[in-house]
Amino acid sequence: EYSRDFFAQCNKIVVMKRYLDELVATDLGRKTVLLTGPRQVGKTTLCRHLMERFQPAQYLNWDVAPDRAVLLRQSWNPRTSLLAMDEIHKMPDWKNWLKGVIDGRLPGQALLVTGSARMETWRQSGDSLAGRYLPFRLHPISVREWCEQQGGTPGAALDHLMLRGGFPEPCLATTPEDADRWRRQYFTDLIREDVLEFSRLHEINTMRLFVELLRERVGSPVSLASIARDLAVSPTTLKRYLDILQALYIVFTVQPWHRNVARAILQTPKVYFFDTGLVRGDEGARFENAVAAMLLKHVHFLQDARGQPAGLHYIRTKDGAEVDFALSNDKDLTHLIECKLSDNSPHRSLGSFAGRFPQAEAIQLVRDLRQEECRSAIRITDAALWLAGLAA
Repeated sequence: EYSRDFFAQCNKIVVMKRYLDELVATDLGRKTVLLTGPRQVGKTTLCRHLMERFQPAQYLNWDVAPDRAVLLRQSWNPRTSLLAMDEIHKMPDWKNWLKGVIDGRLPGQALLVTGSARMETWRQSGDSLAGRYLPFRLHPISVREWCEQQGGTPGAALDHLMLRGGFPEPCLATTPEDADRWRRQYFTDLIREDVLEFSRLHEINTMRLFVELLRERVGSPVSLASIARDLAVSPTTLKRYLDILQALYIVFTVQPWHRNVARAILQTPKVYFFDTGLVRGDEGARFENAVAAMLLKHVHFLQDARGQPAGLHYIRTKDGAEVDFALSNDKDLTHLIECKLSDNSPHRSLGSFAGRFPQAEAIQLVRDLRQEECRSAIRITDAALWLAGLAA
């Protein structure tokens, strides 16, 4: 049973099979699946693909009044093979409610719960859902996913994603103008609708200014104290704003690696956008944001699909030595990564940290590279080809 709202949402989205389709379908046969990710990243389309495979299926959205009534009464079709519920984290005491639904469902009934916010950030009282679900985080399209689903070379894929961003609708839009129109409306809706659920009306203008400042600071450690002075608010308030933006999958932070570097590390996060198209900066900043988003997708895939203790960090010391990104597996660094648009000379700080962490592979990703080479323990490689080899 498909609601009219569900079809309305699907008709606005260009259909593209996503990288989590098969994994989610398999896991639905074992446990409830919680699928989260940014607004309009493709959760509804993925849900539609799954509903075509599990028949009969029913979709209920908490934001739709008739669906909300069905959810509150729990009067959905008990014989449905797949029950998909969207945005139920907005329901009071949703964890206890969902626990009851999971425990009381009929044998063989698949349950998919989706939402455009990180559900673990809601702190309602009630019993834990631990052991009752499997989580997946859906990310924008990456170089690997574009090549697998649309074909073409990694270089062409990276060029396209740098221009359009990785969200399905602008990425697959017919014209650049359509993509630009989508992004303007998307940004407006994020602030006006989603953020307002977390904050007070009079805070919206300050929140908007905060986001605008973050758009200009991509790739640099962000001092909330400094921005707080500019906006005439407290650092504590800005920390809450940043938490909201992260909870809604608008931005993500990359924290500094702290093990084995001890006091030399500055404990200041770098902030990136899930939608690279929102970055306001030069080509280098957009490239670094695109790499950050794909590395996070890689890390989340390893965590969600394979149960690996993967992590994404950066390294920066008090004397200014910095490496853009570092990948970890549990307590060990596995990769040191520096991003360059065209410079193929070995990055000095990367070489220094490569000697400090010999177990980690030192990689210099160059967007426009004529020849791959290894110099001073650093692998200088084509960015698009390397990104195409990530896990997702």
